[in-house]
Amino acid sequence: MDQHYNPQTLEKVAQEQWLSSNSFAVKQDDTREKFYCLAMFPYPSGQLHMGHVRNYTIADVIARYQRMQGKNVLQPMGWDAFGLPAENAAIKNNVPPAQWTAQNIDYMRTQLQRLGFAYDWDRELATCDPTYYRWEQWFFTRLFEKGLAYKKKAEVNWCETDQTVLANEQVVNGCCWRCDTPVERREIDQWFIKITDYAEQLLADLDKLDQWPEQVRTMQRNWIGRSEGVDLDFTLADGTTLSVYTTRPDTLMGVTYLAVALQHPLARAAAKGKPELAAFIESQGNIKVAEADMATMEKVGMATGLMATHPITGKELPVWAANFVLMSYGSGAVMSVPGHDQRDWEFATRYDLPIAQVISPANDQACDLSLGAFTEKGVLVNSGEFDGLDFQQAFSTIADRLEAEGKGKRSVNFRLRDWGVSRQRYWGAPIPIINCDSCGAVAVPAEDLPVVLPTDIKFVGEGSPLKQMPEFYQTHCPRCGKDAIRETDTFDTFMESSWYYARYACANNNQTMLDAEADYWAPVDQYVGGIEHAILHLLYSRFFHKLMRDEGLVNSDEPFIRLLTQGMVLKDGVKMSKSKGNTVDPQSLIDRYGADTVRLFSMFAAPPEQSLEWSDSGVEGANRFLKRLWKMAAIHTASGPVLALDIAALNDQQKNTRRKTHETIAKVSDDYGRRQTFNTAIAAIMELCNELGKLDNDESSRSIIDEALHAIVLMLNPIVPHVCHALWPILGGKGDILNAPWPRVDEGALPRDSIEIVVQVNGKVRARIEVPVDADKDTVESLARSQQNVGRFLEELTVRKVIVVPGKLINIVAN
Repeated sequence: MDQHYNPQTLEKVAQEQWLSSNSFAVKQDDTREKFYCLAMFPYPSGQLHMGHVRNYTIADVIARYQRMQGKNVLQPMGWDAFGLPAENAAIKNNVPPAQWTAQNIDYMRTQLQRLGFAYDWDRELATCDPTYYRWEQWFFTRLFEKGLAYKKKAEVNWCETDQTVLANEQVVNGCCWRCDTPVERREIDQWFIKITDYAEQLLADLDKLDQWPEQVRTMQRNWIGRSEGVDLDFTLADGTTLSVYTTRPDTLMGVTYLAVALQHPLARAAAKGKPELAAFIESQGNIKVAEADMATMEKVGMATGLMATHPITGKELPVWAANFVLMSYGSGAVMSVPGHDQRDWEFATRYDLPIAQVISPANDQACDLSLGAFTEKGVLVNSGEFDGLDFQQAFSTIADRLEAEGKGKRSVNFRLRDWGVSRQRYWGAPIPIINCDSCGAVAVPAEDLPVVLPTDIKFVGEGSPLKQMPEFYQTHCPRCGKDAIRETDTFDTFMESSWYYARYACANNNQTMLDAEADYWAPVDQYVGGIEHAILHLLYSRFFHKLMRDEGLVNSDEPFIRLLTQGMVLKDGVKMSKSKGNTVDPQSLIDRYGADTVRLFSMFAAPPEQSLEWSDSGVEGANRFLKRLWKMAAIHTASGPVLALDIAALNDQQKNTRRKTHETIAKVSDDYGRRQTFNTAIAAIMELCNELGKLDNDESSRSIIDEALHAIVLMLNPIVPHVCHALWPILGGKGDILNAPWPRVDEGALPRDSIEIVVQVNGKVRARIEVPVDADKDTVESLARSQQNVGRFLEELTVRKVIVVPGKLINIVAN
């Protein structure tokens, strides 16, 4: 065996063997426990970055570890191939998006294989392939027929640069998440899916996800935004009612005006006879503001001249048209309580409207409404018969009163709104709808699917080329046969990423969307990806899974059992990105050090859920460790055959080293499986290597080293599989290490004759002592007080108390 570690050679040999033997292809096997491990699939941008490397290494380590537990492990890979970046790159480089995407996929696939990831490449998929999005289109037509998909005019977030709609989640600080263009509001026709019908389920089932980070579950709870409140009616002079929803009925007696959206029918009707109001509404409608900015924008309005009657006091209240009220939220109207809502206070202060206090702080703290609204819950004042009630009492009493008089009712609302899935760009899956003047919107029949996206296109001017291709959009109505127009909007790419995990299980079945194998593998046992997808992707996937369940395609309620959200890769404290010019090319590192070094560093530098700070010296350190491990194995095998381990012949040092081996196996097993702290597992293995270096080269020691090296190679196999693939047969391991079981702890090696105890004086560590395992308190105290350093700190002091924590420490309290 060559003592020099040559990663380029050994990694090539291992990868060629894995590919030629299709080592990671799996099938349904009901005789074994299945384990589905998945990392969020990449967008084929052209090359991997260090964030990819870290993400996919974490998942690969978990998958390989679970395989060594004897489980039937599926780990697939595919490509989130549709979307704006490909389209923008195509426009910039004058290359069709399909061609650009295919080239990138080919290159990135090679990079993934070079890193040695254990993927079942037989299941590879790309979302831009018609064999994939055909089933997405089919499923959408099912939702359409059930009334869960619909089209309506809606105010949307519009990105002028990308010429498309953005979901609220895609607006970051008022700008497009991809190009940073300021986002504006615009009203257009949009396709929606009724995620709101599943709001209660999505919220309740978060309690089932006890293996998800609590931060992610909290983010989803907040986004779904369940609230309990009251729908109540204010009567107008003509006898019609203006309905509002409030979560604070306790403040009802403090309403001093009502506000409606500029698009509200009341505001529009009032404007017909008031040119000034009409001009105001029109001027405000021309101001393009993203919904995300509405909370901080200047709040302006104008009185409509309408008056509404308070449902309890009978007082007349003015109705204002205001820019801070959204027609798309609730009824498009709000009851304004400027004494106890800051937004209402700012508006009332601007227009000199009354501000009334009806809530008093429960702790008698000061409450000066001239400085701002008091928004906390408290005790009712200036509220007539409701004075003295706290929030919950007032909620119940006022709700009861409104319901008894037919002026309101309790209700539950959600912040979550229906999912807008239309996009006005080209590079996406066509929405399978035909628009007929006679029949309206008609779903494309299943036998006519997929609606294939043309790939031989040219970009001329702004907007989607589909709108300029009569050969695509001119068609006939499948219901009446008349001329009709095919929908030219494409799906939001989150449609594709919401169900890809299930399609992997039956990626080659062209007869159905999902089959029995999909139900065998689902749900995913371990999902790995960034926390930035907590809402955008994970909530939609959970919703889509429930839709598929209700269609009879899967039997489970949730798509992902366990979720690991890995941290970012930083350099000099800043996230790596091309725009900052601080990226590190993984390929150059692989070429220089080998894939195993890159994998080892990415797992050792930080716990997976924390940010990883890039370190050139850390990479070099990982490489040195692998060289050292290789040399240790070379020296060991060069010494000749190893005798069978004779436990009875071991001296104390040898027993301790063997104990260290099996303690390490126990710790690393827990770190891999339960804790998923792979950095501490690597540290423990390194410590074991250090202990092995202290042994002599006699026959008993060589037997212990041999046992330890076998265990080390097995434990490192998930992280650095190439070098372990090479070392395993050299060390005499049986068969292919891919099929080798995880090392087992010999419980007989773990008992100790003595243990180390920490000695403290007044809580500060002053010594460490070895004591017999069965030593009583008096013996421990005697040994502790005999230590020179302990005695030094007890001079001229009187011992008041001695605290012994068995097996851990002794603390001598003195003064």
